Amino acid sequence: MSDRSALRIAVLRVLVVTILLTLLGRLGYLQVAHGDSYAQAASNNRVREITTPAARGQILDNRGKPLVSNRTDLVVSVTRSLVRSEPEQGAAVLARLSKVVGIPADQIALLITPCGEKIEKGVVARAPNCWNGSPLRPVPIKSYRSDDPAQVRPALAIWEHSEDFPGITATYAAVREYPQGALAAHVLGYLGPLSQEEAEKEKYRGRPSGSVIGRSGVEAVYDDQLRGVDGVQRLQVDLSSAVTKDLGVESPIAGDNLILSLDVDIQRAAEKALVNGMAATRKRFDDKRGKFFPAPKGTAIVVDVTNGQVVAMASAPSFDPALFVPRITSRNYEALTKNEGEPLVSNATQGLFSPGSTFKIMSTAAAIKAGNSINGLYDCPPFFKVGNRRFSNFEGEFFGTIDFRKTLVKSCDTVYYKLAYDEWVRDGATVNRKTAREVFPRMARSWGFGSETGIDLPDERRGLITDRAYKQRFYEQNKEVKCKRARNGYPEEKDKVREAYLIALAKEFCSDGNRYNAGDAALFAIGQGDVLVTPLQLAMSYAALANGGTVWEPRLSKGFLSADGKTYSVQQPVQKAKLPVSPEVLSYMRGALTGVVQPGGTAQSAFAGFPFSRVPLAGKTGTADVQGKAPISWFASFAPAQKPRYAMVVMVTEAGTGGTTAAPISRRIWDAMYGLRGGPSLLGPAGLLPSTLPVVRPDGNIGPPGTRVPNPPRLRTPIS
Repeated sequence: MSDRSALRIAVLRVLVVTILLTLLGRLGYLQVAHGDSYAQAASNNRVREITTPAARGQILDNRGKPLVSNRTDLVVSVTRSLVRSEPEQGAAVLARLSKVVGIPADQIALLITPCGEKIEKGVVARAPNCWNGSPLRPVPIKSYRSDDPAQVRPALAIWEHSEDFPGITATYAAVREYPQGALAAHVLGYLGPLSQEEAEKEKYRGRPSGSVIGRSGVEAVYDDQLRGVDGVQRLQVDLSSAVTKDLGVESPIAGDNLILSLDVDIQRAAEKALVNGMAATRKRFDDKRGKFFPAPKGTAIVVDVTNGQVVAMASAPSFDPALFVPRITSRNYEALTKNEGEPLVSNATQGLFSPGSTFKIMSTAAAIKAGNSINGLYDCPPFFKVGNRRFSNFEGEFFGTIDFRKTLVKSCDTVYYKLAYDEWVRDGATVNRKTAREVFPRMARSWGFGSETGIDLPDERRGLITDRAYKQRFYEQNKEVKCKRARNGYPEEKDKVREAYLIALAKEFCSDGNRYNAGDAALFAIGQGDVLVTPLQLAMSYAALANGGTVWEPRLSKGFLSADGKTYSVQQPVQKAKLPVSPEVLSYMRGALTGVVQPGGTAQSAFAGFPFSRVPLAGKTGTADVQGKAPISWFASFAPAQKPRYAMVVMVTEAGTGGTTAAPISRRIWDAMYGLRGGPSLLGPAGLLPSTLPVVRPDGNIGPPGTRVPNPPRLRTPIS
């Protein structure tokens, strides 16, 4: 054998040995190192899991009245993959289904199309006209109340003629029900399907896409507690999918009932007063603008000043959460999202507004912190001049030399202009000194403005509190755009007067937008200019004034009660901050605000004839100017004035003065709460709401707080 042949044979032997070693190594890897995982995977191929959804917990008010419960509906669903396997992608099936459910076939086809999928040239399917879950799961199309034979009858045709409806099912399922109608819709929120992308996130690990989750309100915040644990039945099957063995059942565990601090009756009174008050405002003529007040948005909030619990939270316009059961139609969704009033937005926590003179409680505290005497006298001329600009009282009033009490009662702006201007000069005027005290902005932040309150609702906004550092940052971020606008204008703006105004603002910003001017400081002190707050922030600030200086985190959750009534948990109050204001100053301001609702005060008309001897009341009006629109109307108040328990804020946009719109709405709510117009007090004989949780009676029904049950529930770990 030649040397060349021997070399070839040697190389071949090495190659064969290498291949054998590789195969053996791979075999060992599969059978030894990962044998268990592959065995499990093989086992899973023979095991089928049937999921039984857990009953979602109810949402109850503080007395146990249901705000959200469950009912059983007959839900018609479409499995897209099965329908599309039919001739012409199931066109005939969808046409037959259309006649039964009353939805056009092309609309059904879109409803079962996965969101994001291309449906025609350049167009992709977008929610809510598409399916946001797994394309392999049945898609709910329409539901029928099972307790209404007339409704159920059409869906029964699918059962009776199942051969004509391949891929279509009509099954009974639990859906959300709203016993109080659309009451507290923004607080409660609504449900929606889990998307495939969301199902891959850690937060939703273990939940299949298409399963229902909370999308807004407390339904979203407390989704884990409300949803419970789904039940699972595991079946062993053969290759033909025939069941060969029952591997056991894990029963579903119902979700906990969420107990809210809301009171159904006070919430209803607040919503009624707000809606009626806004409707009445729209009938009033605005002489300054030559048209009726539009009053498009409003909110009313009631909080317990002793612990931060929210008693009522109304926002208008509102929506009906039942529209999302089992899924919202495109027509209804467009009606909600294209409405100028933005019904899906909570004005209480997501709306940002200039607070006007309601902000003066903070400015009073800041002025005294800066060194001004609480017992001093201050000039209140009709206007205060800064450079060539006049800053006037609302209607040019002149009140002479007055103290802080009269300043608050009469709502004199020029006193605060002067106090803020003097502090601005001390801080270096337009020079951005690092040593500036900036007493007013710092005091505002200590009251909770400019940061989230911490309420247990999603998407809360922070608001805006400006200072020298903010002006510099904002200028650097927007200089390029604003200077371009200053040069090129706003050609898209059809109103030439408004365009000229916008151009002037852009030019001013471009030249010195980073300067914290005297006007910025002056307007800040009366809650205007760049200052923006949420109505909830304002409510919590007045609660802090009323309770002696504690800034609470507002809470809607009062606690949880297990479905069987055996265990419960409670929400502990959370203190956010303590006001850097002396008890003497807080007491002085509380006393001063009692004069606002008395004869001579800015809210005297709204509270004429109010029984102050029975319910001592204190409050503050606010009227915030908005360029090109009617003012925002505010009224913040608390009662009883000597020993406050509840604070209230009412706000309506484009509605005139605080005394003519917001204050009368507030009075109607106070009247209802304390039963001042002949009806019973909604607070009960003692003027207080329940402090304990409802209970589950032996028959499974919910009983009000204080109800005796044979086996009292056991306390779980308190909610942090």
